[in-house]
Amino acid sequence: MDLLLRKSKIVREGERALSIRAQEERGRAWADENGYCVRKVWKENLSAWSDVERPKYDAAMSAVLNGEVPCLWVYALDRFSRKGAEAVVPILGKARVIFDYERLDSMDERDRRWIIDRAENAREYSQRLSYNVRTTKGKQRNEGRWLAKAPFGLVADKDTRRLSPDRSPYLCILKGRTELSPWEVVVRIFTEIAEGVSSRALARKFNQEGIRSSTGKYWRADSVRAIVIHPVYEGWLTVSPGGKNHKSPVHYINDKGERVRCVERDVLPDMIPADVAARARRVLSGNQIVDNAPAEGRPTHALSGKMRCASCGHAMVLDGKSYNCQHRAAGGACTGPASVWRPAIERYVVAAWSARLHSAEDQDSLLIAVAERWHALTRPEEGDEVKEARAEYKAASEQLDKFHEDDRQGFYAGRSAKYRIPHKNAAEQRLDAAEERLNELTGGGRIDITWLIEGHAAETWRTADPQLQRDLIHLAIDNVVVTKASQQGGRFKGDERVTIVWATPEGAEPDADEFERAA
Repeated sequence: MDLLLRKSKIVREGERALSIRAQEERGRAWADENGYCVRKVWKENLSAWSDVERPKYDAAMSAVLNGEVPCLWVYALDRFSRKGAEAVVPILGKARVIFDYERLDSMDERDRRWIIDRAENAREYSQRLSYNVRTTKGKQRNEGRWLAKAPFGLVADKDTRRLSPDRSPYLCILKGRTELSPWEVVVRIFTEIAEGVSSRALARKFNQEGIRSSTGKYWRADSVRAIVIHPVYEGWLTVSPGGKNHKSPVHYINDKGERVRCVERDVLPDMIPADVAARARRVLSGNQIVDNAPAEGRPTHALSGKMRCASCGHAMVLDGKSYNCQHRAAGGACTGPASVWRPAIERYVVAAWSARLHSAEDQDSLLIAVAERWHALTRPEEGDEVKEARAEYKAASEQLDKFHEDDRQGFYAGRSAKYRIPHKNAAEQRLDAAEERLNELTGGGRIDITWLIEGHAAETWRTADPQLQRDLIHLAIDNVVVTKASQQGGRFKGDERVTIVWATPEGAEPDADEFERAA
């Protein structure tokens, strides 16, 4: 016989759930008493509700229904499933499943009604509990209560669950035994990122200074990014969308379609100002270039930020003299981690870049994109106000694009449906406002880039400094996708291993075939 053991990851208040170890002991005791030998033990530590995938439950059911094993033992009906009669009807009279706590046997004719009734009771209990939890959480969120652990740099009031800056000192600088508060670290993150320091450089700086997180861990670029993109530091209540986007929290929207503050009114002035947060996010995403950025925070390598691993899609970062798959380097699972020698890939990409610009026709979309980006990169005659407006317009466009992409992928289905229209309206209103502001401050006009085309690209590159070389590459290229070499130590073959995704004008759709080839 087999044993199916399950315990929820979260044991709700007042619920005494038998541990998996205790369930197994009872199951083995039942097997001994009834002349069975335990073949396999299926263990689950998750919910049994309808929207949860249960591969071990499915395997155990398949084994008993297909006759691989004559009996399946379960501690109790609510450990078996919370789907009600639909879960138990297929086994009645067809496969022997023992529900130990209720002393019921699916092959016993007298137990059929009891099994169905108990299964429906378990389903009804789950439905009621789910509704109560959902209603309670909705009410608490509408009141601006933070229901989870407070994010780094913030502290939640024990009674109101409203957040405020955490200014309590903790020993986070090891050198010199200096004490800082978590909120000072958060403010520094937003300030330095807004000034042009990259997340990688800032994380390295923190670690060199001995600054640690509240748990004593080292800082990484992604942990800096997680703070910058989080709306909570402006005082907004957020929810996690789950799935692939679980690390990108979104604003909580109440029943009136409004955002909700998670801080008291008198605390709001102490939070990160909206303009500082918006600027930091634009700089972080590359939508705004800071001319006076410290050299330490600005990458100068020609292909920094453009390299992608064809296998997993993650970035490739420079490590020594080679670009390597970042996902693999960080311990992730990449089936074909790409690695390429920096001089070889740079020579190939620069040659392809120069040839593509030389062969471009007057109305080529690539030249339009290059002109737009060059104008956005330089514009020495424009003040900071116009630069901010252009960066905001680009960021607003990306936000609207992200909404449509999430919508196509079904993100706003089910319980998230109520966020769809508010998020759509917010993204469109932001883009309209950004476009109107940009039109007020600046107009159009032709951009002269003849110095970069008509065969001049290679010479322009040769005479440029490293920072300008990087900027020139970024004018025309969005991504350089590299596949894993067929053999280690072999000669680099760019035409076989590299796909270049060329730039497109603002608002234009990327070439679908080009992206498909890159993928």
